[in-house]
Amino acid sequence: MKLSNPKSDFVLVNGIHLHYLDWGGKGSALIFLTGMGSSAYIYGGFAPLFTDKFHVLALTRRGHGDSDYPETGYDPDTLVEDIRQFMDTLNIEKAVLAGHSLAGVELTHFAATHPERVEKLVYLEALDDRRKERLIMQGHPLRNVQIKREESAPPHTLEEYIANVKRDVPTFAQIWSDVWDKEVSHSVKVNEDGIIVDRMPASIEKMMAENLINEYAPKEVKATIPTLSFYAKRKQKLTDEYTDEQKAAYETFHRDVIEPFFRYMVAEFQGRFPHAKIIVIPDGHHYCFIAQEELVHDEMRKFLLE
Repeated sequence: MKLSNPKSDFVLVNGIHLHYLDWGGKGSALIFLTGMGSSAYIYGGFAPLFTDKFHVLALTRRGHGDSDYPETGYDPDTLVEDIRQFMDTLNIEKAVLAGHSLAGVELTHFAATHPERVEKLVYLEALDDRRKERLIMQGHPLRNVQIKREESAPPHTLEEYIANVKRDVPTFAQIWSDVWDKEVSHSVKVNEDGIIVDRMPASIEKMMAENLINEYAPKEVKATIPTLSFYAKRKQKLTDEYTDEQKAAYETFHRDVIEPFFRYMVAEFQGRFPHAKIIVIPDGHHYCFIAQEELVHDEMRKFLLE
């Protein structure tokens, strides 16, 4: 995945500075919103694919990446107001909003609050209602299974930090590229002991989980806004670190709980957005715009140009 060289800048909104990337392009504004823990740099390979038809930007929300880290404001109303003021500052009257993962909450909440500012919506594996998912996953048979790994020394370089991430999160390692190197470099800092750690404090992560995952009920979107939603059908690939009994328990849970719940999620979203086009990606990846870039790009482009 080839990296581009977008304009990197900041806007002052709601009394804080938010970072954004601007790849340029002519046409309607296409604004990418990020998932939990990600910054605008996560779209470094995907976003510029649309500059031939759109003015493409990506916004890093508060508490992420190079944006400010205020102690408050991690609720749907404030996050949506951040986006609105961002658009106002850049004189963007109306935009296509595309968001990944946790940004599904912002997409729905923004469309419900400011429908006149939204041209189209694109949900990139972006759930806007996570309440039932949290309850479902509490019954996951591997939820409390601890895989013993050889302890490594605290990372004192970015390279060591990245090596640890690849080791601990195989699904990230599978799709690693220069985009991820750039993304991680803007999501970490060096603490007082010289160790590379996440920039986001645990307190902010907790607030976001409570406000946007555990408690958020999607606000009703009364306007009929053209909508495209991608769902990646996923199944965990268990390594030999798990026992045969654990693997069997997971297979049963996946068949009897996860697969029916996946169908429920798709149907529930379609029920709220009957006009939406939904694309299910078999054997997909949560970062579908990276792992299944060609498919997502082609379907998204077709939808945006309709």
